[in-house]
Amino acid sequence: MTLLDTNIVIDAHQSSGRYQAWARDLIASAVLHAGAAINAVTLAELYAGPVKGERIEEDMRQTGVEIIELPSAAAGLCGRAYARYRAARRKSRGGEAPSIPLPDFFIGAHAELMGWNLATRDTERFRLYFPTVRLLEP
Repeated sequence: MTLLDTNIVIDAHQSSGRYQAWARDLIASAVLHAGAAINAVTLAELYAGPVKGERIEEDMRQTGVEIIELPSAAAGLCGRAYARYRAARRKSRGGEAPSIPLPDFFIGAHAELMGWNLATRDTERFRLYFPTVRLLEP
């Protein structure tokens, strides 16, 4: 299974753009092979973002992308990774990070817990805090 980060879904829904063809091809290939999915965190980001939210769930179903629940077992992975991020940010004098984990940490923890690939363009944070996750990037 390939878990899709929000930026990949947005790229695939654009009428053009640098990553549009790559994102569409990746999603189509993932659906044909082991499957492709988004979780509730990605869905929430899509509803809040530039993709027309009222169509996103139907678009996912039509392209064969599953919308799946975020397992509660991912919470511990997410929280521990985010605590490391906050500590590193304080140490580097990058300022205080919000106390609530960023969406990427929920997505990364989900992929790590399930042993899934993660398709994203934002690889730095995932690589650092979820090193066992196989990242698919353009």
